[in-house]
Amino acid sequence: MQPRRVARELALLGLSQVSPATDVPLAELILAAVRALTQELEDTLEQASSSLKRAHQQLGPQADFTEAMEATRTAINHLGTAAHLPEWVYLAGQAEVQAFAQKLLQTWHSHQAEIDDLLQRGIKGWQIQRLHRMERDILRLGTAELVFLATPVQVVMNEAVELGKRYCGEDSHRFINGTLRQIYLLHQSETPPAE
Repeated sequence: MQPRRVARELALLGLSQVSPATDVPLAELILAAVRALTQELEDTLEQASSSLKRAHQQLGPQADFTEAMEATRTAINHLGTAAHLPEWVYLAGQAEVQAFAQKLLQTWHSHQAEIDDLLQRGIKGWQIQRLHRMERDILRLGTAELVFLATPVQVVMNEAVELGKRYCGEDSHRFINGTLRQIYLLHQSETPPAE
C-alpha cells in the first residue's frame, strides 16, 4: 500500500467531516479519519467472525453445502479486507502521510470557490450539490491535486478512481474518471502554455 494513497483516503475521510459551519483544525480531521478506519477494521473483523460462525452452524448434518461455502467465502473476503487495514492504520500514523493529507485538505480549503467552479463546469448536465457527497469530495480533492499541486493527471485519475471504487456506487468510478478528464481538459485550455 502506498503512503500517498493512504493520505488521499485520509483527506477524503477528513473532507467528509467538513461542513460550512465547521472550523475544526486539519490535524483533528485527520485524527478522526484514522479513528474511523480503525473502527472499520474492528467492524470488518466482527463481520468475518459472524460469517465464519454462520458457516460453521450450517455445516451440521442437514447443512446445505452451497450456503455454507458462500458464508465461508464471505468470511474470507472480510478477512482479506481486514488484512490490509493494519498497514493502512500504520501508514496513516506516519508524519509524511498526515502531512500530505493535510496539504490536500488545505489546498481544497484555500481554493474552494475555484475548485467548485471548475468542477461545476466539468460535470455537464449535473449540479455539484446534487452529487453524492463522497463523489463530490473525491472530485474536489482530485481537482485540487490536479490543478494546484501539479500531480500528474494519470496519477490523480487512477487514485480518484480507486477511491470511487471503494467508497461510491457501482459506476461512480467511471463518472469520476470522465469528470476529472473533462476538468483536466478545461484546465489545460485555460492555462497559458509555459514559455
